[in-house]
Amino acid sequence: MKYFYPLLENTLSKDDLAAGINVIKSEQLTMSKKTKDFEFQFAKKIGAKYALMVNSGSSANLLATFAAGNPLRKNKFKIGDEVLIPSVCWPTSLWPLIQAGLKPKFIDVKKNTLNVDSDKLISSITNRTKVILLIHVLGNSTDIEKILKVAKRKKIIIIEDTCESLGSKFKKKNLGTFGDFGTYSFYFSHQITSGEGGMVVCNDKEDYNLLYSMRAHGWSRGVQNQKKIERKYKHLDPRFIFINSGFNLRPTDITAAIGHSQFKKLNKFIKIRNFNRNKIISALKNSKKWNNQFSFFQINENVKPSFFGFPVILNKKFLGKRNKYLKFLSKKGVESRPIISGNFLRQPAAKLYKLDNSKTKFPNADEIQNLGFFIGLHTQKIKEKILKRLVNALLTI
Repeated sequence: MKYFYPLLENTLSKDDLAAGINVIKSEQLTMSKKTKDFEFQFAKKIGAKYALMVNSGSSANLLATFAAGNPLRKNKFKIGDEVLIPSVCWPTSLWPLIQAGLKPKFIDVKKNTLNVDSDKLISSITNRTKVILLIHVLGNSTDIEKILKVAKRKKIIIIEDTCESLGSKFKKKNLGTFGDFGTYSFYFSHQITSGEGGMVVCNDKEDYNLLYSMRAHGWSRGVQNQKKIERKYKHLDPRFIFINSGFNLRPTDITAAIGHSQFKKLNKFIKIRNFNRNKIISALKNSKKWNNQFSFFQINENVKPSFFGFPVILNKKFLGKRNKYLKFLSKKGVESRPIISGNFLRQPAAKLYKLDNSKTKFPNADEIQNLGFFIGLHTQKIKEKILKRLVNALLTI
């Protein structure tokens, strides 16, 4: 279907594509210098000591989770330990936790911020809680400092899923750099893109070595203490020493070059998306058709957001009419989608794995599930003609 207002537009420019084409011409396609250059610049700008590129944001979550529970880590989780996770989440934020043997406990979110309720999360911590998976939703954040204070005291590992919030800051510090690990995605629709791709950041040298080795089969090749390992295992071929478990989550230099080119434009994209968001809200509220049909995303205190979507919650009087309304929008040329995957406990996969074993209610996540959706925020300033057409479509409810 052809949309006049799609969820996303092609943000790749000629110079982004040229960066990838130059790598192809060099014939060095696999992970090499371009990847390292991007990792270095990413860490520097984000404010982390180390950054490691992988082939997707989902892989970033997988790698961070398994590194957090690795036998070589001093503060690690064990199979059967408890992990706290927001009920509004993406599958590949959740599944690595389960695949690593953790027992998830879901926490409700705040419907006006879409992020986890920090007070509910803190009050849900038990002696079995060893990991907190925070998801920074669509450029926003919970009160991460409050959570971090408790987590540090109790030696709880924090993984920040920042796949939707690259460039967002809490008190001038980039999201993803507060916890033990931070993850990012460069999927096509996100703040920047390399087509597919992701990044993991950390501030501990041993954590970085774990990530580095586990990204590529558990290999010792390229780790910071490689020579020491070779001396210790003289009976092995020094080129093929495997010191840990691992995956193959490596990116290519092609995606790294494209991602690095896009990364240089991040601040520009943030400004334009913020501009477009303000224009859309103003046009909706100033329309003669405006009758409080929606409630808008509320930015948490101390957060400087980096958006890529425009989420809204329909007024409760439209309960049961959301899907019909979204079909109408689609026919009118406006593409939309759920907010992440809604309340994940309502998904068939959650029932398949019997994840909702408690009698806990998730009223806010359910409201987001039943009344929430989002449309795109583009990286070109919205034209008045498009804005008028968009507002008319949105307010026909």
